[in-house]
Amino acid sequence: MRFQKQEEDYSLQLISMTDLVFLLLIFFMVTTSFVDFTRRLDIELPESKQSAQAEQKQDFLVEVGVEKDIRLNGQAITLQELERRLKAGGGQPGRPTLTIKADKRLDYGFVVQIMGTSFAAGIRDISVAVKE
Repeated sequence: MRFQKQEEDYSLQLISMTDLVFLLLIFFMVTTSFVDFTRRLDIELPESKQSAQAEQKQDFLVEVGVEKDIRLNGQAITLQELERRLKAGGGQPGRPTLTIKADKRLDYGFVVQIMGTSFAAGIRDISVAVKE
C-alpha cells in the first residue's frame, strides 16, 4: 500500500477579502449619506401651536446659535458680512427667500436685527423656522 502525502494549500483567499472590502465601502457610502452636514449649530427652535409649511424653494438659510454665532448656508459669518453676502446673492432671478433658524434662548432683539439686515439687503420674503 502506497501512501501519498497530500500537499495542503496555505495561501490566502483574496476573493473573499475583496468582497469584504467592497461591502465595507458600500456600507460607509450609504451611512454617510444620512448625515446632515449643513446643520452645524445646536439650535432649540421655539415652539408654535400652528405653523405654515414653508415652500421647498429656499435661497438662504441663516442659523443663529445661543452665542450669537451666525451661519449663512452652513458658513460661519459675522453680522456685518451678512448684509454684503445677501446683497451679492440677492440678484438671483425671482424673489429670493430667507429662512431664519434662531435658538429660542436667544435675545429677541438680535433676531430682529438680522431680519432688518436682510430686509436692507433687498430680501423681502423672510420666514422664521419653528418647532410644531
